[in-house]
Amino acid sequence: MLSFIIPTLNEEKVIERLLKNLRQIKVFDYEIIVSDGGSTDKTLGLAKKYEAKLVENKTGERQTIGQGRNLGAAQALGEYLVFLDADVYIPKIDEFFLRALGDFKNNQSLLGLSGWVRVFPEMETWADYLGYVILSDWQFYIKNNLLGIGATCGEFQMITTPVFKKLNGYREDLVMGEDLDLFYRISRLGKTKTDRSLVIYHTGRRPRAIGWPRLIWQWFSNSLHIKVFDRAHVKEWKVIR
Repeated sequence: MLSFIIPTLNEEKVIERLLKNLRQIKVFDYEIIVSDGGSTDKTLGLAKKYEAKLVENKTGERQTIGQGRNLGAAQALGEYLVFLDADVYIPKIDEFFLRALGDFKNNQSLLGLSGWVRVFPEMETWADYLGYVILSDWQFYIKNNLLGIGATCGEFQMITTPVFKKLNGYREDLVMGEDLDLFYRISRLGKTKTDRSLVIYHTGRRPRAIGWPRLIWQWFSNSLHIKVFDRAHVKEWKVIR
């Protein structure tokens, strides 16, 4: 079984597309877990409409993405945990995950898997291509596949359940960069991989809202701060919807 875990906070504009996408799966067992951080829009209703298992943060306090993912993972029953952002879409989803499962079965030391992240073709700009493919995808491919240094973004991460539990999941104190940190820690126990044939599309909404120069600076400065000071560079990850 695969456990799909989606952290949410007011994602009514995008999450239905993903839930419909996941409900197209026919060739293996799966469950959908929506881990909600306190939505006030229609997100919870859409999760119930598509019969997702719902985990709600009712504390009234803002949680980090790592906390949301960990809370969802705590309810998961699958052998593999698949963490997805709410604004992604996966074409030919059965083929996608048959390939992903094949990666794990063909390499017993593989513990964490990621793919190629692109903005939806009808929305993608040259800046998006340079930012996500050149600066992000190829960087992660080289680190994971050639250097053995785990690294990837949070749009799609597939992890074996035992190693996730062994590492106690995502660091909940990191406001930003918890996805990179987890894959780095996984790579110290076994293999991580970027499979270029696994293409995930998303909205690219953050660079559109704040601009690529600012986003690249956030990526760089945050990675440096985590390495040097063991903490995120920013105190709050701004919500963009």
